[in-house]
Amino acid sequence: MGCDEKRESAGGRLRVQDIPALTQDHCRMRDPAKVERIINEFVFGGPERMQIVSDFDYTITKQRTEDGGAVPSSFGIFNACQSLPENFKAETDKLYHKYRPIEIDPHMPIAEKVQYMIEWWTKSGELTSGFAFDQSEIDQIASKYKHALRDRTHEFFADLQRLDIPTLVFSAGLGNSVVSVLRQANVLHPNVKVVSNFLQFRDGLLDGFQQPMIHTFNKNETVLNETSEYYDLVHTRDHIIVMGDSIGDADMASGVPASSHIMKIGFLFDHVEANMEKYMDTFDIVLVDDQTMDVPRTLLALIEKQHKLTLEAAKQSSL
Repeated sequence: MGCDEKRESAGGRLRVQDIPALTQDHCRMRDPAKVERIINEFVFGGPERMQIVSDFDYTITKQRTEDGGAVPSSFGIFNACQSLPENFKAETDKLYHKYRPIEIDPHMPIAEKVQYMIEWWTKSGELTSGFAFDQSEIDQIASKYKHALRDRTHEFFADLQRLDIPTLVFSAGLGNSVVSVLRQANVLHPNVKVVSNFLQFRDGLLDGFQQPMIHTFNKNETVLNETSEYYDLVHTRDHIIVMGDSIGDADMASGVPASSHIMKIGFLFDHVEANMEKYMDTFDIVLVDDQTMDVPRTLLALIEKQHKLTLEAAKQSSL
């Protein structure tokens, strides 16, 4: 039986207009036909071919809270630790105010941005050196923001664990903060792997970040070592959902086979009108000021529903 025949026998082809989560005003698509085609590949490929690649700051965490409160970045959590030297926060704030506008500038070419990001991370590493630091401080600050994840993130990660779908959290931020928030939020399940910038120590003092440096525009699957356990887990999984809040996040699946089917979901909040065209050109689905995990959860639900139908059909045919 051919692929299309199997789909007909298992319930037919899904259409974008029949998926309510994808027909809301804040859900934008440049090419709905492409989205529809990828969804059907995902659904009939099953969970065993799926993997998730997600940014952390303002992708797993919210871009804004209902009361207007700010959600700190993973580096922001670290910067709030009380034992840091007095000049540390002032200097890192200067770097943030210099380089963050460059990072989100809708007009600057990415190739030009990369050099600035390398400067930012290098200078940050130099500042984060030469003093003692107790990592339990990160846990204390992170505990305040364990509830700042997107609405229904817990359910989303529970879905991924139940379906045994490998989940790679890529962060150009501070991995120690990322891991702390995910762990305290009870979503750091065994199927979740964090690749980020982690603190390193020398002679009891902070000594910058472990290599390789991961910034906004180089975080992708090419940094996964082919001898790593995680690479072995995902290199045959050619159906990939990529989620991020910046243009550079769209390339997080770079390094996977060209034959892979990739659904890129972009969460847009900053400079919506100025960024809309680039986000629409870069991501398959653009979610405007959506502080939930409802769309990726919907995709998983469709995959799981079809998987159950397929298993039931196989069971009946064997009787």
